[in-house]
Amino acid sequence: MIIDSIKTHFSIIQDNRQSAKLDYPLFDFLFGALCAVIAGARGWTDIREYVLGHHEWIRRHQLFEKGVPVDDTFARLIATIVPQAFRQCFLDWMQAVHSLTQGEIVAIDGKTLRGSYNRDYRYSTIHMISAYASTNQIVLGQLKTDNKSNEITAIPELIQILDLRGALVIIHAMACQTNIAKAIVQ
Repeated sequence: MIIDSIKTHFSIIQDNRQSAKLDYPLFDFLFGALCAVIAGARGWTDIREYVLGHHEWIRRHQLFEKGVPVDDTFARLIATIVPQAFRQCFLDWMQAVHSLTQGEIVAIDGKTLRGSYNRDYRYSTIHMISAYASTNQIVLGQLKTDNKSNEITAIPELIQILDLRGALVIIHAMACQTNIAKAIVQ
């Protein structure tokens, strides 16, 4: 079953909650949030509403059997997850369900996340680098750039963690740098 496959890929994420206080397994939150975000959810309330809207189907697969928690519970639990562990699980899952074909286009681009600026901290705006497989319309991986950096320094790192053999990588002119070209070729 697909849910078991996803559970296998995300099983390395540790649940640091006290075992006596567990009403919901960590995987329930991960699966619900992952499905909701893929479906277009933009926040904790959207994630909860997605799970509520699909609760009958979700319960048939033994998830959220004690009901759907409030959106603050989603936020609190998801915030405890180590981002690098989640990223590795996501990349492993994407590589398991998607393989690049010879000549498939992978677009690499950076974007600034809207609403991520904090006036109190000048460098707080979040910049993300994404690798997008255009044929299957799926993001293969993403990286957040360092606070005082830009996408040029993060692109080689993203290229290293993805298996892009046989793909045609497209990138905008600003990223046409020698070290990025070497990373793509390698």
